Amino acid sequence: MEELIRKANTLVEALPYIRAFFDRIVVIKYGGAAMENDALKASFAKDVTLLRFIGLRPVIVHGGGPQIGQLLARLGKQSEFVDGVRITDEETMDVVEMVLGGQINAEIVALVGDAGGQAIGLTGKDAGGFLRVRRLLGPGGRDLGRVGTPERVDVSLIRTLTKEGFIPVVAPVGVDADGHTYNVNADTAAGAIAEALAAEKLILLTDVEGVLGDDKRLIQQMSAGDVRRAITDGTVKGGMIPKLECAVQALERGVTAAHVIDGLLLEIFTDGGVGTKLVRSKG
Repeated sequence: MEELIRKANTLVEALPYIRAFFDRIVVIKYGGAAMENDALKASFAKDVTLLRFIGLRPVIVHGGGPQIGQLLARLGKQSEFVDGVRITDEETMDVVEMVLGGQINAEIVALVGDAGGQAIGLTGKDAGGFLRVRRLLGPGGRDLGRVGTPERVDVSLIRTLTKEGFIPVVAPVGVDADGHTYNVNADTAAGAIAEALAAEKLILLTDVEGVLGDDKRLIQQMSAGDVRRAITDGTVKGGMIPKLECAVQALERGVTAAHVIDGLLLEIFTDGGVGTKLVRSKG
C-alpha cells in the first residue's frame, strides 16, 4: 500500500510537468543494470508505457555491450576495446547485429507490449538507412573496424510512429553511404537522434545515480560549461565522459534538457527529481 501511495503522490506532483511536456518527444537511452535484471526490465517497460499514456512521445535507444561480449565469449572470440570502444571486425559485426537488432530489440518490444504499450523495433538500417554514419577512427587514426559515428539522421519515420501512438525502439546499428553496417555507441546514437528530433529531453539511464562531485555527492544540475570544466579537472572520469559529451552536444543542437539517472523515469517530472539534470549554458 505504501508503494501505491508513493506512486500516486509522484503522479500528483508530476501533473504540471506532464501538462508542460504533453506531446513532446523524450529520447531515452536504455542500458546498464536495468537491461539485465528481470524486475528492472519490467519496471522500465511500465514507466515508458506510462509516459506514452500520459501524453508524451518516448523513443527508446538501447545498448547491449555486455550481452554482445557474452555471446562473443561463448563463440571463443575475445573482445578488445580502445578508449571504451569495441573493435568490431566482420565477424563481431554479425554478432552485434544479431544481439542488438534481434535479441535485445525484440525483448524490449515484447516487454512494452506486456505493459500495455505499442512498440516497434527498428535499426538504423531501416527506412533506407535512417542512421547514416561514417567510419570512426581511434587514437592516432587506428582502424577500429565496423565502428561508426552518426553523420546524418533522418527521423521522419520515428516522428510518424510517435504521432501514431507507437514507441520506437532503436538498435544502434548504422549504415554508411555504401550500405555497409556499423556498430554505433548507444549514448552517441541516442544523442544524435535526440538532436534530429529537437527532443524535449534526452534521458541517459546508467548504473549510478548521476554525476558525482569530488566529495562523491550527487550533482543535481550542471550546465554545459560545468560539464566541460568537470571533464577537464578530472571530476568526471571513465564511461561518464562520453555520456556527458553526447548530452552537451545534444543541448547545443536543440535538445532542451538532458538527464543522467538510474531511477524511475517518472520522477524526472517531480520537484525534487532524481539524478543529474544537464541544461544549456547561459549566454
